[in-house]
Amino acid sequence: MKITRSLAATALVAVGSAALLATPDASAQLMVRGRALYIAPQERSSPLSLGVSNEVTPELDLSWFFTPNIAVELILATQRHNVTSAGVDIGSLKHLPPTLMLQYHFTPSQDFKPYLGVGVNYTRFYDVNLGGGTLTVDRSSTGGAIQAGFDYRLSGQWYLNVDVKKVWIETDVKTAGGVFVSNLKIDPLLFGIGIGYKF
Repeated sequence: MKITRSLAATALVAVGSAALLATPDASAQLMVRGRALYIAPQERSSPLSLGVSNEVTPELDLSWFFTPNIAVELILATQRHNVTSAGVDIGSLKHLPPTLMLQYHFTPSQDFKPYLGVGVNYTRFYDVNLGGGTLTVDRSSTGGAIQAGFDYRLSGQWYLNVDVKKVWIETDVKTAGGVFVSNLKIDPLLFGIGIGYKF
């Protein structure tokens, strides 16, 4: 947990510093993307063997380009996951994981525009229904995130987007009375494909 929080803090400082130091120029633009997102948790848990279901969900993101190469992206999505213990269904939970990414776009003047990103994720868990109400989780998690993807110009200001992210999400499962039961690291890989428009 300490390593994850340190990574998140470093990423947050990097995003904030870039936003403060970057000088917007005449090419500064807003890009809006909508993606279909496949969520593949890479879960680990101890001492229980907990599983978190793969899911598909829509995603919306907003990218502000401070320069042709440097952008900050805010990613928004939410999803419900089923949770198992040793393969047995024990309920579900929902999470809202807004993620802020600092991106570098390598070829802004070309139709094919690859990018890399690093950032910070804040996850809020809600509608937790585990163990028939006998279990709950810590309500929030902060962790790092990394990203790789590309935009490809289709026509005018319209782009095809393909994106892959790794996000670190961790929580503790507890009894309704607050007694620790198990740590749960969800740490999903996120595969997205969608359409973007640059204003």
